[in-house]
Amino acid sequence: MRMLAPAIALILSGLAVAMAGDQGITAPATDFQSAERYEANQGGAGTFTGSLTANAFSQPAANITLEQRLDFFVGNGFFRRLWVSAPASTTSADGLGPLYNARGCQNCHLKDGRGHTPTANWPDDNAVSMFLRLSVPPRTPEEIALIAGHRVNVIPDPTYGGQLQDFAVPGLQAEGHMAITYEEIPVTLGDGEVVSLRAPTYTITDLAYGPADPDLMISPRVAPPMIGLGLLEAIDPADILARVDPDDADGDGISGRANTVWDEIAGAPTLGRFGWKAGEPHLAQQNAHAFGGDVGISNPLSLATWGDCTAGQTACREASQGGDDDGMEAGDAVMEKLLFYTRNLAVPARRDVDDDTVLAGKRAFYETGCISCHTPKYVTVTLADLPELSHQLIWPYTDLLLHDMGPGLADHRPEGQADGAEWRTPPLWGIGLTQAVSGHSQFLHDGRARSLTEAILWHGSEAQDARDRFAAMPREEREALITFLESL
Repeated sequence: MRMLAPAIALILSGLAVAMAGDQGITAPATDFQSAERYEANQGGAGTFTGSLTANAFSQPAANITLEQRLDFFVGNGFFRRLWVSAPASTTSADGLGPLYNARGCQNCHLKDGRGHTPTANWPDDNAVSMFLRLSVPPRTPEEIALIAGHRVNVIPDPTYGGQLQDFAVPGLQAEGHMAITYEEIPVTLGDGEVVSLRAPTYTITDLAYGPADPDLMISPRVAPPMIGLGLLEAIDPADILARVDPDDADGDGISGRANTVWDEIAGAPTLGRFGWKAGEPHLAQQNAHAFGGDVGISNPLSLATWGDCTAGQTACREASQGGDDDGMEAGDAVMEKLLFYTRNLAVPARRDVDDDTVLAGKRAFYETGCISCHTPKYVTVTLADLPELSHQLIWPYTDLLLHDMGPGLADHRPEGQADGAEWRTPPLWGIGLTQAVSGHSQFLHDGRARSLTEAILWHGSEAQDARDRFAAMPREEREALITFLESL
């Protein structure tokens, strides 16, 4: 039996409107006197409408069956599992690392929410939920061909691999530690208000395996929220690619680009849509690579039992490894349940959609040009084996494309077709519950922004005009726009 009757699910998803022939269902709003139909249910029929407490991001989609709820909670168990080093008394939970960033998915995505910056550098804070990506420029013809053919997104550092791993199992040394320093930069808004932005500088300390490559490129990343990922996966690629405009042919100043990445299941290049730079094509691969790189757990798409250990880290590769009879530390059954869980974490319902201030802020958000990248809504495709994700009217506020965000946010580290200044537009749904769920108000890929206002003021290049319009607004209009974001 379904958790919601089909007629109710139809209404919540907005499918009734689409089936009635309203082809403008995903067109941007033009009337800001009242909320749009179905707008409160921003995750379609799966929207979580219960109490929006600290667990608001950890709820199953409302339209999955009772039987599927069991699969969801089994998957949640694997998401929360704390892996241990091998050998252990149980082979079902051993194989951690040997070098790693966290002992389990939940350590970084606490309560399935947003990661945070450390309160201090090592050893005063262990920086769980944030780490550094590592890579070097392609140099050989073979490396250049791998990048050009989309077989890999980056070339890992020869010694330290694809990310700095700041933990190790007993008997081994962690690779090193991330250190952050901040400079406060005052920004004066149009009405004279001064906002201070903190500009971070990243370094690596305590390198345990020798020097890194002299051309090492680093990129800080905080764990993103987990809600609505299956719905993002169900957006028609054609709807995403229709917004690609690399040469700004329409002259609006926005030149979104798609990242083309390798799909390891299909064995072909395809559209990237997950990760801060859209470096993964789908959740199965995203989950697998995170398990392999972050936790060091081998699985069908990340077979190395030593995780991200490089050939030069011989002690790591020779350390005891976990795994069951299939030779993997997380086999097909584990990964299937984990995939179901990550696909079906519900998007919480909107708040105060008809409030006058929220509506005024929505108008400002639209008229300022924010929706040029933060596309409000889509209808997902029909998926025969995933009816709970099919044909849902959703409101994620993202185009899933790459945009040049300017020198202030640039990490100077290409990833696939994304250059060192480009980032994928992050979804905004749930952003107003960050404090409630994660206990902080940090935003952007590295958590540098301590408020939504700071996050907007960091926007540059393609988003510079929208940012400047926001900065020039009267205080009341700016605050209304922020109130709208807090309602998402």
